[in-house]
Amino acid sequence: MEAKIKIKLVRSPICTPEKHKVIVRSLGLKKINQVVERPDTVGFRGMVKKIPHLLALVD
Repeated sequence: MEAKIKIKLVRSPICTPEKHKVIVRSLGLKKINQVVERPDTVGFRGMVKKIPHLLALVD
């Protein structure tokens, strides 16, 4: 079984650089407080680390 992480968008990416907006969209997040489940891989962990001020990891 592959490990999963739950990612929640907690702040709006409106006044952020374009790179941050691209990361949010590529994670599949569209609305604030939306939670998505993604595989726990190095790539997804790296995306979350780039924008920790916008995201939260949910248990």
